[in-house]
Amino acid sequence: MDKLTIRGGHRLNGNIRISGAKNSALKLMAAALLTDEPVELRNMPNLADSRFMARLLSTLGVDVYWPQGDSTCRLNAANISSTIAPYDLVRKMRATFNVLGPLLGRIGHATVSLPGGCAIGARPVNFHLDAFEAMGADIVIEQGYVKAAAIRGLNGAIIDLPFPSVGATEHTMMAATLAKSTTTINNAAREPEIIDIANMLKAMGAKIEGEGTSTIRIEGVDKLKGVSYAVMPDRIEAGTYAMAVAAAGGDVLLEGAPAAEMTSLLEHLRKAGVTASVEDNGVRIQRNGERLKAVDVDVQPHPGFATDLQAQFMALMTVADGTSTITENIFENRFLHAPELNRFGADIRVQGKVATVHGVDHLVGAPVMATDLRASVSLVIAGLVAEGETEVNRIYHLDRGFENLEEKLNACGARIERGADTE
Repeated sequence: MDKLTIRGGHRLNGNIRISGAKNSALKLMAAALLTDEPVELRNMPNLADSRFMARLLSTLGVDVYWPQGDSTCRLNAANISSTIAPYDLVRKMRATFNVLGPLLGRIGHATVSLPGGCAIGARPVNFHLDAFEAMGADIVIEQGYVKAAAIRGLNGAIIDLPFPSVGATEHTMMAATLAKSTTTINNAAREPEIIDIANMLKAMGAKIEGEGTSTIRIEGVDKLKGVSYAVMPDRIEAGTYAMAVAAAGGDVLLEGAPAAEMTSLLEHLRKAGVTASVEDNGVRIQRNGERLKAVDVDVQPHPGFATDLQAQFMALMTVADGTSTITENIFENRFLHAPELNRFGADIRVQGKVATVHGVDHLVGAPVMATDLRASVSLVIAGLVAEGETEVNRIYHLDRGFENLEEKLNACGARIERGADTE
């Protein structure tokens, strides 16, 4: 197991190229199951999670061609040999559960283990299953597996989501593309990744309207065709590097950063005293002057402040002037990074879904442990601004969601080394 050693106190200057969006790419890979024709995904992020999804698809019989270091992944699901996604694979990454809908829509049955993933709350899949049942699927849960069947095919239905769940919206939308008649998803999530998935499905011949709004309508078709499609840039990766620069100081152009999808974060950064400029080829982040100002954050579904950026912003606020409150409204148990940030000398107190951050004038490097994907990178941000040396252990979480993180930061002046974890 690897660890990162960070020597703090170095400003960041230069350019960082933003990779394809992890949260979109994984679902686009699952969508390849909807057609028997080749699917080519460009701008693919080379991550542990995306490679893991490729492995799962291979076990289902999908022909996967994705050379190491290549940003283009080619998938061909012409011959699906299995409709069983086993526990050993699905337990490691939640997004793999999204093969259920495409298999159900195209083949008419699937057996998929209940999902695992980061330890940030229960995140039940009942919204997904309720939607499939409304579309005519018979579903049984036995020994930790979801067994679903719609032998005569799925039927269109009106799906009223109790909460604008991103996963349930994406999953239902994919399955509905091959259903009979029309499916309407009410209270749908509005995240940019949903628009990205809808755009690819429409390029494959799906009939979808309303993506990006709270009501999405999908008119089912008999067959989808193959496609060559470029994954959207990762707004979460871009936001993470924006906060790294804001913490450490400096001037960095985030090449390809999707500014239109980062509005809430950029507004919060500007309130904190950071210069965030939208340029033709990305977003420039600059902080060369006074200490950061404390800013409150209320995490909400898109277009509100993203839950996947909450931990990073908390790291930034640890050294801000004043007191900020961070309210997490999406996931329970998503403040696991707070005790680790306190090991740097931060002053964070958590009560329920609210974290109160009293800014301190400096952090001191410490040995810390990553608890989940986004929490792990918040520790890297703290390490960049902390005095002395920081060790971030259990960084396999980082490798799940950030492509070449230390290389990108080191190219801008950071001092980060990867080595063997002694735990």
